[in-house]
Amino acid sequence: MPNFWDDRFAEPGYKYGTTPNAFLREQAARLSDASQVLVPGDGEGRNGVWLAGQGHQVTAVDCSEVGLAKARALAAERGNAVAARLHTRLADLADWAPAPESFDALVLVFCHLPSALRRVAHPRLAEGLKPGGWLILEAFHPTQLGRSSGGPKDVDMLYTLVDLRADFAGRLEEVVALEGEVLLDEGPGHQGAGKVTRYVGRRLGCQGPGLSQTMRPAPV
Repeated sequence: MPNFWDDRFAEPGYKYGTTPNAFLREQAARLSDASQVLVPGDGEGRNGVWLAGQGHQVTAVDCSEVGLAKARALAAERGNAVAARLHTRLADLADWAPAPESFDALVLVFCHLPSALRRVAHPRLAEGLKPGGWLILEAFHPTQLGRSSGGPKDVDMLYTLVDLRADFAGRLEEVVALEGEVLLDEGPGHQGAGKVTRYVGRRLGCQGPGLSQTMRPAPV
């Protein structure tokens, strides 16, 4: 069966560039040194490779072997130490989940799933976080539909905070929650003003002071 993402990633260059997502770069300071980080839907590896370059042990999961091969090549360009910290896994989130409490962080950057799958996959992925582990997520908001700056063309695959709060209820403590417009500059695939949903959560069960800090700019 043809693989849409294999075909997309077989094109020359890197569809979404080789630099990390801006929100991930901003939030990554929350992670402890040498964290075990799971990055589902990492595509050609720009985020996983950057995290490996920060000293983390990264497992990049994607349904495209073409994308994962480009991720490994990008890591190799950054040096042997980075390449050694990037581990790739070919898998479909419809039938794959991490072992419970096996990762310190979960990064979901523009990893868009149909709503029926999202409602199953998000809780399963969250269960893979250790107590106190972090989720960093950015996705396109439904009001992105019709814009040329990127994202699925099906509203069923676009996320609101209401969706995310339902997916992670009882598993994560909300730390950051944003819906609004950002300027995207991520390779040829994400260029221009885009409407996004950003979310940071922490796995329940951690010790220490309360961490909840919800931030909402003007509604989109």
